[in-house]
Amino acid sequence: MSEERAGGCQCGAVRYRLSGEAIALSVCHCTECQRQSGSAFGMSLIMPKDASHIVGTLKTFTRTSASGRPVTCAFCPECGTRIYHEPRYLEGVLNFKPGTLDDTSSLRPSLEVWTAKKQSWVDLPADLRSYEEQP
Repeated sequence: MSEERAGGCQCGAVRYRLSGEAIALSVCHCTECQRQSGSAFGMSLIMPKDASHIVGTLKTFTRTSASGRPVTCAFCPECGTRIYHEPRYLEGVLNFKPGTLDDTSSLRPSLEVWTAKKQSWVDLPADLRSYEEQP
């Protein structure tokens, strides 16, 4: 996943470009990601912070993650689309929401976290690295 990628919010007020190698594409089953995504899990394309270029104004808020660490959440103030999270468990990265990419066809998760909170009906590829909590 080292090609340049572009994405943005639903209304088009925020656009971004990502370049370089992704650190990982993770699936998170914590209840906060379920709430944020309105689904069974959330996904994060973990990228070095300096590999991103954002055009437009984002609004942020900080919440406490399931692991007890702060996470800054950035979203479009016009349409509310979540663009990324900035976690504190790994400095210098942004966790982009991969559903905001223009082309999602090459996405394949490499790990899943918070499997202890996973919905019983969710089946993901058996070869994913899995953690019951946040590593």
